[in-house]
Amino acid sequence: MARNKTFNRKNLTFLLVIVLVGTLSLMGRLAYLMIFKAEHYGIMAKEIHERERPIKAERGTIYDANGIELANNKPVCTISVIHSQIEEPEKVIEILAKELGLSTETVRKRVEKVSSIERIRSNVDKELADQIREYDLAGVMIDEDYKRYYPYETLASKVIGFTGSDNQGIIGLEVEYDKYLAGIDGTILTLTTARGVEIKNAAEDRVEPVAGNDLYLSLDVNIQKYAEQAAKKVYEAKQAKNVKLIALNPQNGEIYAMVNYPEFNLNDPFTLNTEINVTLSDSEKNNLLNNMWRNGCISDTYEPGSTFKIVTATAALEEKVVKLTDTFNCPGYKIVEDRKIRCHKTAGHGTETFVEGIQNSCNPVFMEVGARVGAENMYKNYKKLGLFQKTGIDVPGEANSITHKLENVKAVELATMSFGQGISITPLQLLVAASAVVNGGTRITPHFGVKIVSADGQYVKKLTYREKSNVITKETSDTMKMLLESVVAEGSGNKAYLPGFRIGGKTATSEKLPRRSNKYISSFIGFAPADDPQIMAIVLIDEPVGIYYGGTIAAPVIADLFSNVLPYMGIEEQYVGEDGATDNQ
Repeated sequence: MARNKTFNRKNLTFLLVIVLVGTLSLMGRLAYLMIFKAEHYGIMAKEIHERERPIKAERGTIYDANGIELANNKPVCTISVIHSQIEEPEKVIEILAKELGLSTETVRKRVEKVSSIERIRSNVDKELADQIREYDLAGVMIDEDYKRYYPYETLASKVIGFTGSDNQGIIGLEVEYDKYLAGIDGTILTLTTARGVEIKNAAEDRVEPVAGNDLYLSLDVNIQKYAEQAAKKVYEAKQAKNVKLIALNPQNGEIYAMVNYPEFNLNDPFTLNTEINVTLSDSEKNNLLNNMWRNGCISDTYEPGSTFKIVTATAALEEKVVKLTDTFNCPGYKIVEDRKIRCHKTAGHGTETFVEGIQNSCNPVFMEVGARVGAENMYKNYKKLGLFQKTGIDVPGEANSITHKLENVKAVELATMSFGQGISITPLQLLVAASAVVNGGTRITPHFGVKIVSADGQYVKKLTYREKSNVITKETSDTMKMLLESVVAEGSGNKAYLPGFRIGGKTATSEKLPRRSNKYISSFIGFAPADDPQIMAIVLIDEPVGIYYGGTIAAPVIADLFSNVLPYMGIEEQYVGEDGATDNQ
């Protein structure tokens, strides 16, 4: 009996010890939470009783060179529902489905979803949002927002780009300068009950949004319009696949216009700009959309053909392997190793000087000139003119050139490259190289961005770009300007001639790969005034139907453009007197 009492006493003692230890542990834990974690749990409790809703920042405006708005913002609203605050779910479903043009099933899924807040639709016109607000539906939230709006719709669409539903840039300048344009969103903090119901008349904490900065461009709306009109005209007349046109200032790289015709509507960027008569899968439609958004002026490479003779002639003058008075013979072809490479004039040009060879765009002349320069020196000049690197333009998606490795360049490769075959570059790369040839020898960086200004008009940043001077000599540049002016005045580029203006340029007709497919790119590169270039432009007509020679169909496009743009830029006509001198009038 005594033994049992001793055993029970031990058990009781053990139990009391356990209870005491547990009590002390709980008290210690409670003290820890109350003393050391009080701030942490206070914040958590506050968060439970607060709901955060974003206030969208207004995106910065994009302006052209004249201060004309190219991209701005349209006030819109975002419609959301808070499940815990909805009092009449069926009424909410019915009204939102009707007013927003959504199916009842779609709205029901979101209304009945148990979550802190559920978005029904964004980018709702303010007028429609105000109509919904008048219903005074419990649990329906209407927040102010902004939608990107493009006043000119299709103008320079592949350059400007567009934004997504979150107002972030997707392509073009919108994505390149997103960090300046985006701004900083604000927030609204509202108090709620433990069940998540907002407390009416409770004070709100509000963090105001910061508007994005404005972007000013070198692109000129009027020059862009002239360029698009010229591109559209030849696109329709020649039933072309597409037309690309770039116009810039060859002295500093500021781009006045960049056309990829046909363009697309920036306010409706997910609608194809061509009619499709078949049902497309999502993958097929996405591929077509990506092609529609593609900026071919910077993303597509091509064999430039005879416009590349500008580079070959420049290299020859730089290496001093040719004089203007040198004579050549063109029987209509040239034998290089085991290849017979023809001239575009199959009957041949006969005996001609170097100047006449450029005016006639004679392939045998340039094959001979290329051989004199040699592969190593040719590549040295390609590099100086920037043909082995991207131009550095401030638009995403730029491609680089495709060339033979120097060790693989034999006589045939050198011959064909000398007149623009066997090397692929972008239109912009050629324009940058040609700019250095005519501006005195400075390789510029082509660009659109000029400056960043805050929403309240304060100067933020001047955008600067790299230049490399003396890539060729001024003597070579002056000679090339004279030669290219003679191409328009007396040679194959005569259809770019404008009475009263000094125009320089070069024609090209490039056969697309595979050879003998009868598909061509007709092009022309021109500049004015020839003695002091202020504008340089290139046009490419892809797969024209019928006559396809660059001198016949591409040169008039630049003439059409310059006839409008030169007077607009204040470039005065120059008249030739009887003594041959030019006088400014």
